[in-house]
Amino acid sequence: MVDTLPIAVTVNGRRRTLEVAVHHTLLDVLRDQLGLTGTKECCVVGECGACTVLVDGSAVNSCLVLAVEADGAEVTTVEGLATDGRLSPLQNAFLEKGAAQCGFCIPGQLMAAQALLAQNPHPTLTDVHEGLAGNLCRCAGYQQITEAVMAAAEAAVR
Repeated sequence: MVDTLPIAVTVNGRRRTLEVAVHHTLLDVLRDQLGLTGTKECCVVGECGACTVLVDGSAVNSCLVLAVEADGAEVTTVEGLATDGRLSPLQNAFLEKGAAQCGFCIPGQLMAAQALLAQNPHPTLTDVHEGLAGNLCRCAGYQQITEAVMAAAEAAVR
């Protein structure tokens, strides 16, 4: 029986070759093997969105993806949004609008919003609500989060 398999994955722009346990999720590998703890572990059943990352540009719950399924993929975590130590426009908008309350859901919210804006750079409020529907905020900061996504979209137009 095979306990581990090799995978090659690009994480935040860096190509990585890893031995992963066949039963480990992408979330496990990101947090435990790569030390990328910005991706949060919460419900581990795909209900809350705290573990959202981008896999080949699409938002996914990393707790539901086996690491071996990411072989050959490009994965972006919240740590990959900043460039050269500078926050992305979306991250800045979250700060400016006070969208980060306790901060636990924010990495997943940011990644879902990043996927939304990449697919739809001019979203309506309804688009933002639908795009973030899989991400729960226990502090009920939805208004600020929505405002931040809309502000980032508007700033990109300028």
